Amino acid sequence: MAFSPAPSTRVRTATVTQPRYLVPLILVTSLFFLWGFAYGLLDSLNKHFQDVLHVNKARSTLLQAAYFGGYFIMAIPAGLIMRKFGYKRGIILGLLLYATGAILFYPSANNLSFVAFLGSIFVLACGLCCLETAANPYVTVLGDRETSSFRLNLSQSFNGVGSFLGPILASFLFFGRPAATGSPAAGDLDSVKFIYLVIAGVVLLVALLFYRTPLPEINEEEQLATASSHSSKPLFHNSHFVGSVVAQFFYVAAQVGIAAFFINYATENWPGTSSKIAAQLLGVSLILFTVGRFAGTALMAVFRPQDLLKVFSLVNILLCVAVVWGTGAFSVVCLMIIFFFESIMFPTIFALGVRDLGKHTRQGGSLIIMSIVGGALIPPLMGWIAQTDSTAHAFIIPMVCFGVVTWFGIRGYRIRS
Repeated sequence: MAFSPAPSTRVRTATVTQPRYLVPLILVTSLFFLWGFAYGLLDSLNKHFQDVLHVNKARSTLLQAAYFGGYFIMAIPAGLIMRKFGYKRGIILGLLLYATGAILFYPSANNLSFVAFLGSIFVLACGLCCLETAANPYVTVLGDRETSSFRLNLSQSFNGVGSFLGPILASFLFFGRPAATGSPAAGDLDSVKFIYLVIAGVVLLVALLFYRTPLPEINEEEQLATASSHSSKPLFHNSHFVGSVVAQFFYVAAQVGIAAFFINYATENWPGTSSKIAAQLLGVSLILFTVGRFAGTALMAVFRPQDLLKVFSLVNILLCVAVVWGTGAFSVVCLMIIFFFESIMFPTIFALGVRDLGKHTRQGGSLIIMSIVGGALIPPLMGWIAQTDSTAHAFIIPMVCFGVVTWFGIRGYRIRS
């Protein structure tokens, strides 16, 4: 079988977007910030609920299972909604579900119910799935095909901004005072109720803005069918797409597991580190993640995205080795640096996976989003290892996951003719 190389995606040879798409690109990019902020808070909730609701490490990962389970269940319906009703209505539906899930945090906190929180996060995640299903492919077609990876990485950079603000804010709101002992106190969850009500209000305002702003419907089937000889192939005959689904599953599993157990790892492996300090270190790590997104976007003006993906994933395998078998400040710093090299992986895998899918672009994008279920299935395995062995040894799982991403960057991205 012959292989055709991926496009170099160098912005010197093609424009990032056309003027008529600039306002839609800016508006849709704001969605990346919103779901980044929601995800940034999630990993701090793990440790907060361990302290306040007295759930163990393994059970706390049910938060990630509910979050990414919502993505898995909603991915195909979201794609069908986009196909039937268009991007704009799909985005508004996603924002309304997001706000509903955030509002449900209030009764969940009043009832001191971990199960109710799981339901609230599930509803919220269903909304985020609609947003991602719309925004990721929408951004890739708002301009020249050659710059799709660059454009998606640029938009995803603002996802990183929201991600690092989440745990920094949580370090003051969630870990600002000692957790209650014995029966959980409702006062320990007041900050959770407050922040999610604020989130709900902001999201509803954004939904109103989308409702009142005209958005062009992009017919990517016409755009891509004329640009690709591969567009007439059945979806699952595109090996690079199948490879992207596999790679995204394992990448998201690694990303979610690393963030979920960051605070536990830091407090256990760096003596004297409190949960509050560890949450702040997580925020700094997500700043590195954001810097990596912008740096990676700039590097794609020179290097092919698949080459950056390959190098970044190899570096993360080495850093995971230091995390698993290292101790003290050095191992925690290595864990933090992993976030920098994770930064480009999701958007790059996505953009390489939807190349040349033609009329299958929306469906393909939905299935790649669906592969985010890796974030629901793998972290509980890490939780079991952390509970029965050690948190450090649980990071063997992300090390293996980055190996799969390396394979995709070396070979899996290629389009077979």
